[in-house]
Amino acid sequence: MAEYTPPSGPNASGSQQPAPPPSGGYQQPPPQAAYAPPYGSVPPRDRPQFESIPRDVTGKKIAAGVLGILLGSLGVHKFILGYVGAGIITLVISLFTFGTVSGLIGLIEGIVYLTKSDEDFYRTYIVGRRSWF
Repeated sequence: MAEYTPPSGPNASGSQQPAPPPSGGYQQPPPQAAYAPPYGSVPPRDRPQFESIPRDVTGKKIAAGVLGILLGSLGVHKFILGYVGAGIITLVISLFTFGTVSGLIGLIEGIVYLTKSDEDFYRTYIVGRRSWF
């Protein structure tokens, strides 16, 4: 029986090594950050924290939420939050759709108002002045 002899030479392991890239060729991309927040979001540590939320925020949130559910077709919840233009638009939509569309909008908005925390409600609807949903 013949005895096995391993290959000899500069590449004795038998595997092929890739040729080095030509100068000026492909370069590694720069390393990216370990965490990149999605577009439009603010990491929690960079969000403004409100030292004190005004006392009437909880009352406005509950009043706007309950009236949005009960009287959403009339836009009363919009007037409570100070959105006069949005309240008038809700009333006009109510006239043309007999209250069905604006009632559904009011129901959804009332539920959204009541499920937000006081800080989120204050940030979104009082400071941010977001008038729809």
